Amino acid sequence: MSSPTDPGRRLLPLLTANHPLGRQAVTCQYRCGNACSHEAPNTSANAYFGDVVKEVVSRRGILKAGAVVAAAGAGALAFSGTAAAAPVDVDLDLDLGLKFGRDRDGLNFEPVQPNTLDAVVVPKGYQQDVVIRWGDAVLSDAPKFDFDNQTAAAQAKQFGYNNDFCGLVPLPGWNRWLMVSNHEYSSEEFMFKNWDANNPTEEQVKIAWAAHGLSVVQVERDHRSGKLVVSKDKRRYNRRITLTTPFEMRGPAADSKYLKTSADPSGKVVLGTQNNCAGGVTPWGTILSGEENFNQYFANGDLVTDATAKARNARYGIRGTASTRKWERFDKRFDLTQEPNEANRFGWVVEIDPLDPTSTPVKHTALGRFKHEGANVIVARNGRVVAYMGDDERFDYMYKFVTDECYMPGSSKRAREHNKRLLDSGTLYVAKFTGDSPASEIDGTGKLPSDGEFDGSGQWIPLAHNDRSFVPGFTAEEVYIFTRLAADKVSPTKMDRPEDVEPSLRNRRVYAALTNNTDRGKPGKEGATEVSPRLGNKHGHVLELEERHSDNTATTFSWKLLLVCGDPNDPGTYFGGYDKGQVSPISCPDNVAFDSRGNLWISTDGNALKSNDGIFAVPVEGRHRGFVKQFLTVPIGGEACGPVIEDDFVLVSVQHPGEIDGASANNPLSHWPDGGTSQPRPSVAVVWRKDRRKICD
Repeated sequence: MSSPTDPGRRLLPLLTANHPLGRQAVTCQYRCGNACSHEAPNTSANAYFGDVVKEVVSRRGILKAGAVVAAAGAGALAFSGTAAAAPVDVDLDLDLGLKFGRDRDGLNFEPVQPNTLDAVVVPKGYQQDVVIRWGDAVLSDAPKFDFDNQTAAAQAKQFGYNNDFCGLVPLPGWNRWLMVSNHEYSSEEFMFKNWDANNPTEEQVKIAWAAHGLSVVQVERDHRSGKLVVSKDKRRYNRRITLTTPFEMRGPAADSKYLKTSADPSGKVVLGTQNNCAGGVTPWGTILSGEENFNQYFANGDLVTDATAKARNARYGIRGTASTRKWERFDKRFDLTQEPNEANRFGWVVEIDPLDPTSTPVKHTALGRFKHEGANVIVARNGRVVAYMGDDERFDYMYKFVTDECYMPGSSKRAREHNKRLLDSGTLYVAKFTGDSPASEIDGTGKLPSDGEFDGSGQWIPLAHNDRSFVPGFTAEEVYIFTRLAADKVSPTKMDRPEDVEPSLRNRRVYAALTNNTDRGKPGKEGATEVSPRLGNKHGHVLELEERHSDNTATTFSWKLLLVCGDPNDPGTYFGGYDKGQVSPISCPDNVAFDSRGNLWISTDGNALKSNDGIFAVPVEGRHRGFVKQFLTVPIGGEACGPVIEDDFVLVSVQHPGEIDGASANNPLSHWPDGGTSQPRPSVAVVWRKDRRKICD
């Protein structure tokens, strides 16, 4: 199963290039409302701070005089690794000739080659299976899935559509967990035969509402086979959260006038969550989930008559008249001319407690409102909890939140209730990055500056602390609800779609996936900067950030680019200083995770190298730092999401398999996971070693 030439595996044509990246146009339509076909919402004129510094002093002068330290309050990091080797020829369709061996990082698998198979392809010596698929039972009384006879009532009890983030919360006993999956968006063209986009039925719309949200499913490791399976006889924790599930608004902006609607004059009770992308597991056993491309679900942004409200909506990409899915025809809350505040009730980090199936999920206003890819936390050395977040939009920002109160260790009821309130109060920050190389050395090609790497320093700029705003002209509630506009005022650094941002619990550094930004350098757009060094960036990069003195509550940091992604044959790529002749090609990093040895694992979204998306592993320490190896690929048209890296297995969420331009429920071009002539179904897959040894051995 490790080679594209394995018998029984159907090799499909390379993905078409209808989108400037590798993603299919139909996916862009349903997932983000064709965001890249519209003007980026950030039209602020804030300049990259590094350009100002670099025009007046050289890098040596900065280091000698300490000017960057004085300006940004952080020193430079020192990492092992050599300058990038000279490029070598790599043919994506041929054997990469990758070298691998046993090392302390434990990444000893034979890399999977790029391919366009309609299968989950794993390394030699590994096997894979499906844990759960769209429509499988979550609740005990769920009916069997019937593609041609779906109902909203059935879907509300079944695994939802387009699962993204996946997290495991351990249960007492041997190898038992609660698996929590986000269901990011619905792709109606692939869910219903004879789909009429102009005339959806009310039942189809309600099925889509039920297909959004999250699923909580108890799973366990099968003792005989080694695979992960859904527990058949213990479903008391299992739960579906949908677009009609009540959520509690909490934190400093709860009950704001901007959150009140005719259905909820309190501003504290919201129905549902949508477009949930990435997320994280907290130390107290809850799940954080990010509401991302919520803007596309709301109609008639152009018809809003209040100029201030219209401008605020535009900054969040809310525009146009009728929505793609036409939900406004069946619920007025999706029509902004009737419920102008409803969109303000989405775009938050939500928290659910899978260990309490009767609990009310929470939307945390203290963490700000934007297109949250997700949120991941770490307990700082002083006990306070720090959450890191990315706003997944071209030219938008990275954020962090530091709690006022400290984490209480233990699993007692008192400790859990205390910890579940931690995200209600604290300080919200936005990031400003400064490069340490002369501006003339950042030419937009990805060529390394003379010091051999893209790196620098930075600072966290405070936006608000509870009821206090640090942004002139904004009240605290305005900072939290219109975070993008407030951040614009303090001139943070424009990034290339900051998606998953996650701290390593081993080295306390923070790793951010910057997926891509083909608008960088276009007329009227910001050009190359040291933290975003390529014009027309279609492959993305991975950022490594270290807080001053490894204190995650610090307001200054150092940073460097661990990876500048793409074909290793391209001189504008960089792999942590590792020999580029050895690495796997990687494009469009999206989600990140860590194994128990501290290696970074990366899933991709929209591979612009015309191969299927996949999961990659890379050491961040030692002599193999930057040695990227592909661990698996997902089926044609699919996206690799939500990787979970356990010692004994890996979970991958296979999102939108078969979502290919020209395909539909009437014309499926993928038949994964069930084969034959079946419809493709988003699913969670598990991968494990045939010899039952650890993944990193």
